[in-house]
Amino acid sequence: MKPHQHHNIDWINNLRLIALYAVIVLHTSAVLLALYGKVPFEDWFAADFYNGLARFAVPVFVMITGALLLHREYELGDFLKRRLSRVVVPFLFWSLVYIAYSWYNEEITFDADPWTNIKLVLHLLKYGSSYHLWYVYMLIGLYFIIPVISKFVRHATEIEIVYFLIVWFGVMMLNQPYLSRFNPQVDVHYFAGYIGYLVLGHYLAFKKFDCKNIGVWAVVVLLLTLILIVTGTWLLYKNNSTVGTLFYEPVSPTIVLISASVFLTARFTLPKVPPAIIRVRNFVGSYNYGIYLGHALVLYLLDYVNISYKLCAPIISIPITATICFMLTLALVWLISKLPYGKWISG
Repeated sequence: MKPHQHHNIDWINNLRLIALYAVIVLHTSAVLLALYGKVPFEDWFAADFYNGLARFAVPVFVMITGALLLHREYELGDFLKRRLSRVVVPFLFWSLVYIAYSWYNEEITFDADPWTNIKLVLHLLKYGSSYHLWYVYMLIGLYFIIPVISKFVRHATEIEIVYFLIVWFGVMMLNQPYLSRFNPQVDVHYFAGYIGYLVLGHYLAFKKFDCKNIGVWAVVVLLLTLILIVTGTWLLYKNNSTVGTLFYEPVSPTIVLISASVFLTARFTLPKVPPAIIRVRNFVGSYNYGIYLGHALVLYLLDYVNISYKLCAPIISIPITATICFMLTLALVWLISKLPYGKWISG
């Protein structure tokens, strides 16, 4: 399935920033979500709402990657060198920052034996030195498969791509707790995981839709799915279910629906904005990866000065805290970029 030559994908720049802000909202509200029954219900429900609303973030990041990369032809070595260096160098820098923060915060300790300390650092680098860095490990894995899957996408017919997506969705359904007993012995897990979001992002970015109101329908699906996620999660928590986060799982039917609807909403409801706003968007977007890597540290530091969901009513404090975190992390990453070799580590 080949993209149209004059297809406008500028809307992806808007979507990338929306997804980044959603990640920060998600992490701002996550602590409160775990306090069901220990905080007033309206406070917990605000966290439930923001979690449900923001869960599209990482899947949409992957869909954007698919939309931007799968239609291109690559020389294998050049692709891996360029892509991995842009991801790994800032990742290593920020991983060491989070290790240093954990040491300062007395979450880990170093002793007099250098080799023991090195093994501890390597262990943290292997499994992740901060909760949000799992995304980078997943992204690196996707980069290894992109040169392969891109050949399939570029030469496949639309029917073959739809076939791939249907099988991917079917495997996903069979992996859900309520359907796992129907999971056959036939090994179809080659279609599992985030690889489906890569293909879905490419497909939805370049698909010609006959429906003129596709943007409206996307918004309707978004809202209905959000209601399902928020209400379903509340009912699971209320009944003390062991699968309380079932509707939040990144590779699950509800998150696929809300991610696809957000993606299409961004594509078909592109607002006209002044050039000054576009320049600001492009400036912030150039530090997107660095903001993702650094925002968790800023959230930690903001908590020290009592800027968190506790600031006021969570329905208000969560977006306020996320906005403050976004702006401060942008400033931090921009300052890092001005240091010698800073552009290598700022992301």
